[in-house]
Amino acid sequence: MAQRNIVLAGFMGVGKTTVGRLAAAQIGWRFVDTDALIEERSGRTIAQIFAQEGESAFRQLEAVIAQELAAQPRRVIAVGGGTLVNPRLRERLARSSLIICLTCDLEEIIRRVGHDPARPLFAPDREQLARLLQSRAGHYASLPYHVDATHLTPQQTAAEVIHLWQES
Repeated sequence: MAQRNIVLAGFMGVGKTTVGRLAAAQIGWRFVDTDALIEERSGRTIAQIFAQEGESAFRQLEAVIAQELAAQPRRVIAVGGGTLVNPRLRERLARSSLIICLTCDLEEIIRRVGHDPARPLFAPDREQLARLLQSRAGHYASLPYHVDATHLTPQQTAAEVIHLWQES
């Protein structure tokens, strides 16, 4: 069985955390959500970091955490929707991990996320959200593996992730 970490990437609301927890439990590994770790270490929510210091400060914290996790074995890591837009960070994670992009159609993302105030880049305006998703679409498409979670349960999505990992 493969021993590379699993990194789950993709837009907010695609199921990275839920699927990551399920996949980690099934293979007996530790699950880590970079956003949750950032909040734990900083003592602030992601929304507070964005409001107080801006997105660039958040991205710096995110890069430190992701690089640290890349060096730890036997992890299923859920990264924020914009984490792997940073090419150096993406390259670093790719050396130690199988990167899988979870995808989902926009209507399903809106249904799942709603108006969650903990998501600072989530716009209740459908068009604004569509623009953000579109701005990242090329990046997501360039990731090596994809699982479309639109019509899958979290358990089915986790099974697909594990299958890709086992085959890699």
